[in-house]
Amino acid sequence: MQPEMNVVMLGHVDHGKTSITKALSGVWTDTHSEELKRGITIKMGYADVNIYKCSSCEGAEAYSTSEICPKCGFESKLLRKFSLLDAPGHETLMTTAISASSITDGAILVIAANEPCPQPQTAEHLNVLEILDVDNIIVIQNKVDIIGMDRAKESYKQIKEFLKGTKAENAPIIPMVANQGLNVDVLLKTIYEKIPVPERKKTNNLRMYIARSFDVNKPGADLTKLNGAVIGGSIIEGHISEEQEIEISPGIIVDKKKGEFEPVITKVKGIRAGSEKLTEAGAGGLLALSTLLDPALAKSDGLVGQIVGTPGTLPSPVKKLKMKYKLISRESDGNLTLILNEPIVISVGTAITVGVITNMKKDLIEVTLKRPIVVEKKSKVAISKRAGNRWKLGGYGIIE
Repeated sequence: MQPEMNVVMLGHVDHGKTSITKALSGVWTDTHSEELKRGITIKMGYADVNIYKCSSCEGAEAYSTSEICPKCGFESKLLRKFSLLDAPGHETLMTTAISASSITDGAILVIAANEPCPQPQTAEHLNVLEILDVDNIIVIQNKVDIIGMDRAKESYKQIKEFLKGTKAENAPIIPMVANQGLNVDVLLKTIYEKIPVPERKKTNNLRMYIARSFDVNKPGADLTKLNGAVIGGSIIEGHISEEQEIEISPGIIVDKKKGEFEPVITKVKGIRAGSEKLTEAGAGGLLALSTLLDPALAKSDGLVGQIVGTPGTLPSPVKKLKMKYKLISRESDGNLTLILNEPIVISVGTAITVGVITNMKKDLIEVTLKRPIVVEKKSKVAISKRAGNRWKLGGYGIIE
C-alpha cells in the first residue's frame, strides 16, 4: 500500500522530533554519521507509519501501529498509511526544514515542556507553516515526565499564548513522553481525525519533487551489476509506473563556467514505498524510484531540489525570478529588510539556491540565481537572508 499523505515533524533542536518519529514508526531517522556524532538531525529523515484501529477497544486505546492490538490482542484494521518527515531543528539547517514543509499535507509541531516557549526554531518553524499555508497542525508538549505539574501547566499556558493568532491557534495540544511511548495512541487518533487525506488533482502530467537521492551501490561493486540512481520524493500530481519514461529538470550540468544545465530523460525501473515494491504510484507519501541514470549523479543527495515530470511538460529552468515579496513581522529580534545586491537563499519546493537581488521596486524584487531551478508561476517561495553569522527566514515571495 502506498502512503496516502506526508506529515512533517517540526520543532526546536533536541525537543524530541526524532524520538517521536521512532515511537510512531520504529525507525530512528538519524542515520547519517554526522547526525549520530552530534545527536541532531541534519538531513531530512523519513519513515512510513501505519495507523490501525481495534474494533474491540474504545477511544484512543483502539489506535496503534500494530496489526494485533497491544491492549487486547485482537486483530486490528489498517486505517491509513502515511509518510512522516523528520525535519532538522537547528537554526543553520532551516532551509532543509522548509524543503520538508513544502511537500507536506499536515504538520506536528514539537515543543519541549522543560524549556520556555517559544524557543528560536519553534517560532521559525511555525513561521514556515504560516508561509506555506499548512493548515492541519498538531502540537506535542513533549518531555512532561521530567517536570512537575506546576511547570507543565505553565508550559501549556506559554504554548497557548505562542499559538494565538496563528494557523495553529486551535490546534490540539497533546502531552507526551516520546521515549516511553506515552500517549502515542492519542497522537495516532488525532492524526487520523485532524489531518485528512487531501483531494488530489487529477492530471496525466506527472510532477514529483526530489527530496533525497542515493547511489545504492557498494564500493567495489561489479560494473556490470551496478544499480542506477535512486531518487526519493513525493508526487504532487499525476501518476507513475514501472518502465515509464521521466524527465528530470534542471538535470545535469553541461557548462560549469556558465552554470548551464540540461534536462535528462531516463526510465523508471522500480518503485518502492518503504520496503514495499509497487508497479505504479500516484500522489501521496514518499516514494523511491530506481532509474537508469548514472548513480554518481544521485550520490550524497546530488539530485535534491530537481523536479520529475512527464517528458516535454515541465517548465523551462530559470536563473532569474521576479516575485512579489512580504517580510515576516518579528517583535522579539526586529524585522529583517532586503537590500539591493545582497545575497539571499531561495527555497521553493525542495529546491534551495542562492540568488542576488538585482532590482527592487516597492514590494517587487528580481533575483538572479546561482543555479537554475524549475518553478511554476504563482509558486510560493521562502526567502532567507544573512543575519549576523547565520541565514534567517526573512519572508516569502510569490513568483510573477
